[in-house]
Amino acid sequence: MKVLIIYNSVHRGNTEKIARAMADSIDADILSYSEVDGYNVLDYDLVGFGSGIYYGKPGKDFVEFIDSLPIVKNKKAFVFTTSGKGDSNYSEKLAAKVSENGFKIVGEFSCKAFDAWGPLKLVGGINKGRPNSDDLKSAHNFICQLVGEEG
Repeated sequence: MKVLIIYNSVHRGNTEKIARAMADSIDADILSYSEVDGYNVLDYDLVGFGSGIYYGKPGKDFVEFIDSLPIVKNKKAFVFTTSGKGDSNYSEKLAAKVSENGFKIVGEFSCKAFDAWGPLKLVGGINKGRPNSDDLKSAHNFICQLVGEEG
């Protein structure tokens, strides 16, 4: 199975760490969204979309990138997010956005990540050291299960 993982990781590289753990687990191609030619996604059997969460939403530029992609029919996709809360609702929001382009969502993953934005900076941030080795292992297990490979 040919897999592409596209990510948006702005401040601390949290989402990129998760994206790389997934890509390394299954030998997938991995690109920052700014490196993707939208029509390249048509060359893949499965496309992953990952974003950090900013004020409860995926990054604005990443959402604009998704909006710019060609409409597909039932191309398989998965989504993943990193955030201070690690709330799975954030992945659901990203999945809804990706679905608007015709992608069929086959999996969602979310995890907590270091966050020192705004008032959290005053207390030194939350979730220091995240994503950690357990989070990376969870990402590995998620992607291996999704594509049917042994982890």
